[in-house]
Amino acid sequence: MARKNGPTISQEDLYPQSDEPTRQDLDDARLLDLDAEQESPFLRGQKRVSVRRGSLPKKTVTRLTWTLIVLVVMFLGSVSVAAVYHYGERSWRFRVDSSDHIEITGLENVTRSQVMEVIGGDIGRNIFFVPMAQRKKQLEQIPWVESASVMRFVPNRLKIEIHERTPVAFARVGSRILLVDGVGTLMELPNKKKYSFPVILGMNSGEPFSTRLPRMRIYQSVLSQLDSGGAHYSQDLSEVDLSDPDDVKVLTNNPEGEVLIHLGSSNYLDRYKVYVGHVREWRQQFDKVESVDLRYDRQIIVNPDLNGAIKQSPLSRSAAKAAMAAGVKPAALTTRLMTNSKAPAPRLVATPEKKRTVKAWHRKPARKKTWMAKIGLSKRYLRPATQAARAAKKPSPSIAKEQEHP
Repeated sequence: MARKNGPTISQEDLYPQSDEPTRQDLDDARLLDLDAEQESPFLRGQKRVSVRRGSLPKKTVTRLTWTLIVLVVMFLGSVSVAAVYHYGERSWRFRVDSSDHIEITGLENVTRSQVMEVIGGDIGRNIFFVPMAQRKKQLEQIPWVESASVMRFVPNRLKIEIHERTPVAFARVGSRILLVDGVGTLMELPNKKKYSFPVILGMNSGEPFSTRLPRMRIYQSVLSQLDSGGAHYSQDLSEVDLSDPDDVKVLTNNPEGEVLIHLGSSNYLDRYKVYVGHVREWRQQFDKVESVDLRYDRQIIVNPDLNGAIKQSPLSRSAAKAAMAAGVKPAALTTRLMTNSKAPAPRLVATPEKKRTVKAWHRKPARKKTWMAKIGLSKRYLRPATQAARAAKKPSPSIAKEQEHP
């Protein structure tokens, strides 16, 4: 091959061109093979692979798996709770060290010392071993406590909430004066608080609540009627005698003199208005008005209580002083023991629709029957003591026979 004469050698001489048609044919063959592999699932069937099935259904296996997981979680939780309980039972961190870790709220008339008498025994005890229900019951036995709640706070705090009772009246029990709430619970007088209640008579500390509760309902009915319509007549009362539910008696706190009023068992407001409207007239007619009986229709008996309207045990000096400090009216602190010689003569004031007449009668045995006939009363209105005295004067038939034939 002859060498070309020239200064340079061309690129074509150094790198001869390859056979392009041959390479292109190879590429086309490869592309055909790839297309054949991609289209093979659609052109020919593949061999199926056999799968071995288990003995349990798939849903059952899933349920068993979740059940096992739940059991494992519960077991781990029980172990954790037991470990925590064991730690809390023996750790000093959960011990009530002193009274500073006991919080008490709601105290007004109940003292902290009364509460600590119940809860103080738990100082030094583990907080988880304090009997909450028992402490609640013991706290509610304090007379002033209506309800109580005891709560524990981790690590070592106790919180006590006290709800006190609401007094509605004073109550004279023996030689003491106490406070009483709406259901008849008796409470001691507070040290630094005053009330403006009347004093209830006819209660004792030994009677059951089944007897005391109806009396308190009568008392609340009397006050609600006297205060209805904005009259506020209850502010004039010093005492309310509930010893006889069929004859409620109230004592008015009048500067001109206290008056005992018999209101019966119903229509308290209407009967009290009769007293308010005629008391001045009665004071002008009679020398002294100490009691008025308003239980009967169309007639009023002035000063009927000759044998003593109220017989009470005298108050001690300390009890009277404490009662006055609590707001008891002075008229309710006196002890009234009336006798026949000092009592004014009773008067019958007949009140027809058109004319009012005043009739006087004397306490002579010979004229009792005449007086009873005038006002239309029968023998059953006589006092039991009078009936017994009359029966005592007449011997029985057997005794009279023996006296005739000794």
